Amino acid sequence: MSAEFIFSVCNLLILPGWLLLAALPRWKWTLTLISAGVIPFILGLVYLGLVLSQLSAWPEGGGFGSAAAVAALFSNPYILTGGWVHYLAFDLFVGSWEVQDAQRHNIPHWMVVPCLVFTWLFGPVGLVLYLSLRTVVARRFTIYDLAR
Repeated sequence: MSAEFIFSVCNLLILPGWLLLAALPRWKWTLTLISAGVIPFILGLVYLGLVLSQLSAWPEGGGFGSAAAVAALFSNPYILTGGWVHYLAFDLFVGSWEVQDAQRHNIPHWMVVPCLVFTWLFGPVGLVLYLSLRTVVARRFTIYDLAR
């Protein structure tokens, strides 16, 4: 199986998860597929398979000690795809956490959706946006509750 095929399949695999988080955050299957970890688990297995299959094909100079070593490591298309799958799994898991945390803090879902889009496309930027939103909304409700 080519690295490009695995890359494409994994990119398609996450789309239903993101759509469920955005459109049906309280549906029981949303929680089962993403929050309980089904899609991230499948991606984790793909990642594990990619890494294990490439142990004997580790690029010369590849590693995690410098940007140059990571670039050398990612010169192998299977390891590069593994790195991408790593991002897909963790970003989806973070998006799931954002939805659950927003529900616990009574943050309106329409306010969380832009954070989900940024988490999907830009990972940590979406998380920073969500944490900022949570801080502002929590402070607003706290001040409102104190004023009553």
